[in-house]
Amino acid sequence: MNLVVGFAPFILFALLSRLSADLALWVAFAAAFVVTIRDFVESPTLRLLDLGSFVLFALLALVRGFLDPSMSLSAVRFIAEAALFLLLVIPLALKRPFSVDYAKLDPREAGWPPHLFLRVNYQVSAAWAAAFAAMTLADGAVTFEPALPLWGSVAVSVLALGAAITFTLRYPALAARRIAG
Repeated sequence: MNLVVGFAPFILFALLSRLSADLALWVAFAAAFVVTIRDFVESPTLRLLDLGSFVLFALLALVRGFLDPSMSLSAVRFIAEAALFLLLVIPLALKRPFSVDYAKLDPREAGWPPHLFLRVNYQVSAAWAAAFAAMTLADGAVTFEPALPLWGSVAVSVLALGAAITFTLRYPALAARRIAG
């Protein structure tokens, strides 16, 4: 569940972006600030996803708010999703799944055999990377081909986020049952 909280800024951004891109960016920035500070107070370390979301939404809110207010919603969504995709896939390529930092907080998962713990975290990290790859492609298509409807990319986002959240909440428990049985 800690991992889903780590994605709360983006989830809020995705939900609110249909109302107002500016509102969505500032709320996502505020949520990223709260998540980052809360985690830092509990443990004086910064997780890549938390810090990355904080910097990303701060920069996007400032750019859209002050430098380029005419930036389209699809462009803002594309930039946010592409940046988060890179934040997820680079550590995966470096053999350090980002989800490990969150899984260590769960005493049930932290006690698993190391090979299983790492394999589950590769799977969870890959699921989120795949979700953000799909969202980046969908919003990239809408950004660079304005004739495409925005609702298509929104539908891809909802499905991809739903699948990643469901996988994150269910797969570790399934893996735990397998080792117990």
